[in-house]
Amino acid sequence: MRIGDLAKRTGVSPRSLRYYEEQGLLTSTRSEAGQRHYAEADVQRVSLIRQLFDAGLSSRVIATVLPCVDVPGDLGIAEATFAAMQRERDRIDADIAHLVATRDALDVLITANSRHRAELATPRSA
Repeated sequence: MRIGDLAKRTGVSPRSLRYYEEQGLLTSTRSEAGQRHYAEADVQRVSLIRQLFDAGLSSRVIATVLPCVDVPGDLGIAEATFAAMQRERDRIDADIAHLVATRDALDVLITANSRHRAELATPRSA
């Protein structure tokens, strides 16, 4: 199928599909005219790539994970994939901790601002 067909079937833009190829996440064959052609299995591959992007993984990490799908029986690849996923989970946990700390700091500022606004709204006695 051509790039436009794959785009329609997956809901992914042709530009994104070309990007996936540039990053080594997807491959195509070329016609004599240079048009990209994809296999039927690429519909599922693009769906998986989208899921991984939606989970917050970068194209670099996705490129590390996909060989596990391509060569499921290779223990070395499975171990490398596991390590990559663990690193990503650790990164996400660190991001969450940073966001929680930022939210907590903002809560302190909101509380102080609320007190200040209440003081400004209270009429002062002469």
